[in-house]
Amino acid sequence: MPAMPQVLTVEGLLEAYRSGVQRPEQVVEAVLARIAAAVDPAMWICTAPAERLRARAAELAAALRDGPDRALERFPLLGVPFAVKDNIDVAGLPTTAACPAFSYMPRRSAAAVESLEAAGALMVGKTNLDQFATGLVGTRSPYGEVSNPFDARYISGGSSSGSAAVTARGLVAFALGTDTAGSGRIPAGCCNLVGLKPTPGLVSNEGVFPACRSLDCVSVFAHTVADAWRVLGRFAYGAQPVLPLGPDHQPLVVGVPIELKKELDAAAWQAFSLALSRLGERAGIRVEMIDMTPFHEVSALLYEGPWVAERRVALGSFLDEHRASMDRHVAAIIGRADCFSAADAFRGQYRLAELQAQCQAQFDKIDLLLVPTMPAFYTREQIARSPIECNTHLGRYTNFVNLLRLCALAVPGPFRGDGLPAGVTLIGPSGADHRLAELARRWEPLLHTRLGTGTLEPPRRTTPLPPLPGSEPTVRLVVVGAHLSGLPLNWQLVERNARLLETTRTAPEYRLFALPGTTPPKPGLVRVASGGAAIEVEVWELPARHFGSFVALIPAPLAIGTVVLEGGRELKGFICEGLAASSAQDISASGGWRNYLRTQALA
Repeated sequence: MPAMPQVLTVEGLLEAYRSGVQRPEQVVEAVLARIAAAVDPAMWICTAPAERLRARAAELAAALRDGPDRALERFPLLGVPFAVKDNIDVAGLPTTAACPAFSYMPRRSAAAVESLEAAGALMVGKTNLDQFATGLVGTRSPYGEVSNPFDARYISGGSSSGSAAVTARGLVAFALGTDTAGSGRIPAGCCNLVGLKPTPGLVSNEGVFPACRSLDCVSVFAHTVADAWRVLGRFAYGAQPVLPLGPDHQPLVVGVPIELKKELDAAAWQAFSLALSRLGERAGIRVEMIDMTPFHEVSALLYEGPWVAERRVALGSFLDEHRASMDRHVAAIIGRADCFSAADAFRGQYRLAELQAQCQAQFDKIDLLLVPTMPAFYTREQIARSPIECNTHLGRYTNFVNLLRLCALAVPGPFRGDGLPAGVTLIGPSGADHRLAELARRWEPLLHTRLGTGTLEPPRRTTPLPPLPGSEPTVRLVVVGAHLSGLPLNWQLVERNARLLETTRTAPEYRLFALPGTTPPKPGLVRVASGGAAIEVEVWELPARHFGSFVALIPAPLAIGTVVLEGGRELKGFICEGLAASSAQDISASGGWRNYLRTQALA
């Protein structure tokens, strides 16, 4: 089989599996070899055990042998290696947030990670970050400074430094970061990547250690817009308003900051001007100059105002008890929270509301805002000399986005004259994620010329990007047995674009029975008047258009009815005819089907 390409893409790997050019086992071995030979060990905080990756690759290879089309329906990200920023939980690996004294071992993975692994993606390791996701520079970590893949003298950007670097270097096909003030966009600009930051609330933050809980977004680093969008589609589900794909009018009105040239270094201005020229000539845009004053005032609220107290709340007593073990810049920033009162918090909210109205007035003139991803590109030495000033300047066009509940998408652009990457960022209203992604997909051939650190041109997608699964009507379904994630019938949910939302328990009103003679083995959940127990279940979200075809697959005595969850929620879910339980083994004491299977395996 041919060697793996220098840069891994999601769509490229999936096509290689479909055609038989590559196998999951081969990809895993190549990734392990690349990690071992990596020139910058600071990119990783820890990696997944090799034996676990090899075992999962073997399972996916077995699925491919049953037919690649069917396997890729079951596992839409089959065998695609990815990395996770180390403030995002992965079961069995410590979460450090780049602070060893803070380290803890999570019992389960973050919701986004669970969804990606259920789709067949291979979690390779946890990546370095600016400690507690506080910084845009990638140098605030005891695990080392992550160097830029194009020139080690320069920063990789933060706080998601490691996630961007391992993607750009071809160690994974995509990576998860987090973005509160630009941490999913600045590293993308530094590393020649797409950085997708969704509308706040579109992605669950369950299992993500917070920087600012009300603002944090899980973000995606990838090599193409289509790859990033495909990945986001596996775990985005939030009930956010979705704007129409439009606008259909031409030319598109694009807002660009007034007096931009004065704020950029010379190479950044040259690169942004070239990008704007290409778009103006061939993409049919009209530029509207925008006064960014209210946007920059919003940015000031994030670090100079009471929102820094959210970072203090996340750390709790750790800051008081372990301050000496923290990066001094991070500790100083978070420590500012002690200067603010409850009254300051309310005043900040009032001021934000005033500024939101002013920013909206600017957005009323345009279809989207287009800004340079970064105003300057700093060396690690420059950051060491002026850490706060440089960090603040880097966030000039990123810090305001989440406070205003906007979505943003960073895209590689023409390289700077000094040979370093540059990029542009599209910013749109809340819910305009699909609009931004589709525009970026159309503009990509005009802007994006090199994949990662390589020389190959990015593949060009000519078909429109589909809407996110969460942007259509859905049904939430309680799953009890063989359809649980990782079990034999889970593929029937995955192939219908269902997504795992949570693992929870029923109200203590049920008995669980092992039904005899079922293939694969299945349990039956029966509601009882007394003597019930709480049973572990999963809640999946299924597009309504697939609900009928899914129900048609369910054999008697199972059926879909109403299941009461702990706390009193009622959702549709698997139930069983009571008569069938009379000849079945009561396994309620196990607490759930997965636990029962474990005990059987050990017997």
